Amino acid sequence: MTASSTPGNRLKKSHKLSIAGVTVVAAAAVSLSLVPGNASADAEAKKVSASVSTAPAAWNIANGSGQASAVTESLTNQSTIADRVAEIHAKQDSAPSTATAKAKADAKEKAAAKKKAAAKKRAAEKSKASRSADRKPAYANNLNGWIKEALSIMKKEKIPGTYEGLHRNIIRESSGNPRAINNWDINAKNGVPSIGLLQVIKPTFDAYHVKGTPHSQYHPVANIVAAANYAADRYGTIDNVDSAY
Repeated sequence: MTASSTPGNRLKKSHKLSIAGVTVVAAAAVSLSLVPGNASADAEAKKVSASVSTAPAAWNIANGSGQASAVTESLTNQSTIADRVAEIHAKQDSAPSTATAKAKADAKEKAAAKKKAAAKKRAAEKSKASRSADRKPAYANNLNGWIKEALSIMKKEKIPGTYEGLHRNIIRESSGNPRAINNWDINAKNGVPSIGLLQVIKPTFDAYHVKGTPHSQYHPVANIVAAANYAADRYGTIDNVDSAY
């Protein structure tokens, strides 16, 4: 007779159910141990596990009075524990990642806004500088305006002279007429008549013409500046001229 046929060695139904119950509990332990460690997640998992392990179905199995369906129910509960633990860990693991991603997105947005503001400021400053450079003082198209514009150029070119000195000599030489021309003096007889507000002959105008002004003796501002440049070289300043020069 084999060992399996010996009455004393036969497993009763209640024993088998008890073993199944032990197996279920062991399976639950294994399920829990497979999930990565996390303090709050493990605490939650222990609560779930405790509620299932003390359920009536598990108690009945341990006492041999449970049914086969109770075993299936316990197995299902144990599977639920593992799923629940995994869910808890997944949520807690994803939380820091989500926060980090949001922080990076916010930082990137702030950097982009700062860069845009800086670019806008540079553009505004450049535009302002350009408008300032393009904006030239407006001078009246009359004797007063011509003298003031000439003085502005003289200041830039470091040519000495005052409004009074220029105005005084202009009135004496041409009475303020930029088209005035002398056709009777020695210069005229030599073919180089005196022309313009300060009655400059062409050789003198060409020699003392200031770059940036029109190259014409009849142009009022060009005539004043060239004559003042010549007077500064010859007399120190146009202010020192009180007669024909």
